[in-house]
Amino acid sequence: MTDVNAHKVTDVLPEPTPPPAAGNGETQAPEISTGVSEIVRRWKREDLVKRGCLILHGLALVFSLIAFIVMASNTHGDWKDFDKYEEYRYVLAIAILSSLYTGFQVLRQIQELSTGKESFSRQKLALIGFIGDQVVAYFLLSAASSAVPLTNRMRENNDNIFTDSSVAAISMEFLAFFALAVSALISGHKLSNKSYI
Repeated sequence: MTDVNAHKVTDVLPEPTPPPAAGNGETQAPEISTGVSEIVRRWKREDLVKRGCLILHGLALVFSLIAFIVMASNTHGDWKDFDKYEEYRYVLAIAILSSLYTGFQVLRQIQELSTGKESFSRQKLALIGFIGDQVVAYFLLSAASSAVPLTNRMRENNDNIFTDSSVAAISMEFLAFFALAVSALISGHKLSNKSYI
């Protein structure tokens, strides 16, 4: 009777699986090469994003500097002096702020790309870039939008070098806004993907 029970227990147990046959390793090579190629693709994508952000900040810096220079030199005497209008003073102040911020970002990104070392952790850089780009972009949009009605009213009566210079400075601030808005979108994408981990 005990022999019958022992026989039943062994029938219930699954048969052990045989160990994999020793091979030449060719079956594992595609998995390793796929993993390596994925890592290389990710590095290239991250490098492209870093260079794209550098280009966008560089464009915003150029546009902000042009807006600053054009508005600061927009003094033609009498009523044709930017300093007499608070909207134009606001445009100048935000152009200075934007130039300082984007100049700092460009220098930091050039230093990081040339040395390969990041000044802060990736999480902090993504957060600083996202918040900074958004704040400065909205300041640029606010300043440019506040000066448009005044400039339009002036151009109805007198279309001269003063109003043309004002339009040029406002246009440069709009372009700087667009560059920083796209950069903020990229920074937001990096934050949402947590690609810094």
